[in-house]
Amino acid sequence: MKFKAILLLASLSLSTLAFSQKTQKMGPPEGSALVGDVYGAGIDTKTESKAISTEKLGKKLKKANKKVENVAIKGKVTDVCDKKGCWLTLETEDNSKLFVKMKDYGFFVPTALKGKNVVLEGTAEKKVTSVDEQKHYAQDAKKPQAEIDAITKPKEEIRFVANGIKVVN
Repeated sequence: MKFKAILLLASLSLSTLAFSQKTQKMGPPEGSALVGDVYGAGIDTKTESKAISTEKLGKKLKKANKKVENVAIKGKVTDVCDKKGCWLTLETEDNSKLFVKMKDYGFFVPTALKGKNVVLEGTAEKKVTSVDEQKHYAQDAKKPQAEIDAITKPKEEIRFVANGIKVVN
């Protein structure tokens, strides 16, 4: 009986290891990011029409003093994580970048989303990003080593956690 239990445990461990190695090799999902495509939770027309700019989001965060939940924003995607599609950046009005992660690591987006205009729904907050985390994301974005090495200070920024993303044009 002990032998069967050990054998079962070993086979489960091996299959779990094989599955995790298989999923680690996967990149971002395939797709062309066409107008109307939705990633994560759906975004209805009413939410889409209430989407605000990243500039207005900054003002809303100042009033809220830390966090704004259930907010819809719109913007142009400038970068997508090449490894899994687990984060993206939006261009802001002042040409800085707004960093977006997917809620609970629950969905990913294709790299074809770069250059597309999107509406996102989720939660925004001000956060201090550590040097190590900044370098990690710079490596994911395949930035030059000199640019990664130049990251030496924590950075205060607005972070957005998306529940859903819709391509609008």
